[in-house]
Amino acid sequence: MTRADLLALIPVLILALGSAALLLLGAWWPRRRPLLRLATVIALAGAAAAAFYTPPTTEIAGMFGAGLYARFFTVLWSLVAALTLLLSVRYGDERHFAGGEYGALVLFGAAGMALLSSATSLVGFFLGLEAFTLVLYILIAFHKDDPLGAEAGLKYLVLGAVATGFLAFGIALIYTAAGTFHLPEAMAGLAAGASMRPLGLLGWGMLLLVIGFKVSLVPFHLWTPDVYQGSPAPVAGLLSTGSKGAVFAALVTVFAGLPAGGDLAPILWLLAALSMLVGTLSALRQENVKRMLAYSSVVHMGYVVIALLAGQGAGDRAVVFYLVAYAAANIGAFGVLASLSDRGGEPQTNDDLRGIGWRYPFRCAALAVFLLSLAGIPPTAGFVGKFAIFWAAIEAGYGWLAILGIFASLVSLYYYLRVIVLMFMSYECVCEHARGGPAEHTALALCLAVALYLGIYPGPLLELIATIVPP
Repeated sequence: MTRADLLALIPVLILALGSAALLLLGAWWPRRRPLLRLATVIALAGAAAAAFYTPPTTEIAGMFGAGLYARFFTVLWSLVAALTLLLSVRYGDERHFAGGEYGALVLFGAAGMALLSSATSLVGFFLGLEAFTLVLYILIAFHKDDPLGAEAGLKYLVLGAVATGFLAFGIALIYTAAGTFHLPEAMAGLAAGASMRPLGLLGWGMLLLVIGFKVSLVPFHLWTPDVYQGSPAPVAGLLSTGSKGAVFAALVTVFAGLPAGGDLAPILWLLAALSMLVGTLSALRQENVKRMLAYSSVVHMGYVVIALLAGQGAGDRAVVFYLVAYAAANIGAFGVLASLSDRGGEPQTNDDLRGIGWRYPFRCAALAVFLLSLAGIPPTAGFVGKFAIFWAAIEAGYGWLAILGIFASLVSLYYYLRVIVLMFMSYECVCEHARGGPAEHTALALCLAVALYLGIYPGPLLELIATIVPP
């Protein structure tokens, strides 16, 4: 690795080395809240470096990019990490989380997400994916006194280990077929007439299995509701946004080398359709809010697959915009649950939220906006994101898939509005919840501002995305 490569890695190094420094500092100075605030500052420093520092090279060691696209997602995942840490200040203090270890894990996870989003080779894809997956194994079960957390961590660990084996084997088969790890040249093994095309297709089949597991596509989604329910609420927000979004950010680069309408298109069509249908029908019957959001995430990942299928240009730009809109809404939704939690636990069932809209108006109003954004109701960012996805799908000839997505969005109104109705149209408030703290309210206000701003005035972000994603 050259000096230019190291300079190009400065934003990621700030996150990774800051993580290591925080871990060492926590061993000598075990102060939870100051350490989590320091971790937030480090995450913001990583975002600022990615936004304002121009690297001397656009590719790092042939494995990662350092251009505008990679820097955009480094900023996004650093900000997601900062929001997660803000939501964890009071939450972690009440549950006696070790501030140094927790903050270090979140920062290192953000570094892994940034690397995965910028991967330009299959080796970089593997390293970035495993970097943050290892972190999530620990974060999911970080609350040691919660039996649901231990169960969730074990389920994610076992299934994740199996997925890692498929990932390594699939990459090996693709390398055998194409003779290179670099993208998009590695996709040459899928071209018609390639001598080892069957091996390339088998390798890609294995990679799709891993991708389906990581982003909760049906039928690889069965772990999702249990893991979301057992995870600490801020970690569930990070898991549902950063870990899945980083995979899709990498897939935009990966799929750029696939032949249009190739052998993988029917499989992706089926995965998107099944995810929207099964996720929607499963979410309808959920009484647990976190499990409802888990099945909701399955549906949303189906929407993003539609945009991937639409291909380069409008489809890729729709993917990037939707990842930003979805991150703001989902981090905010889980953040509200975290801010309402106390030492006794989190509000999880619908009954826990009954009538609380009048007692905690700001947070419940924010949750209502986040849910409406997930449903795709204007004037929220979710509406603009879904419109971009369905428009790109129709333009690319996937009209029936777009119609299925619109149907899923309409049905989703039921399970999102049910929570809002329970909060504001019921006067039987029997549950007392925490009043929250300044850090949580700041994070929620920022998520709320993004969800509304991008719904009312999405032009600047769309123009930026048009710059970093070529037509």
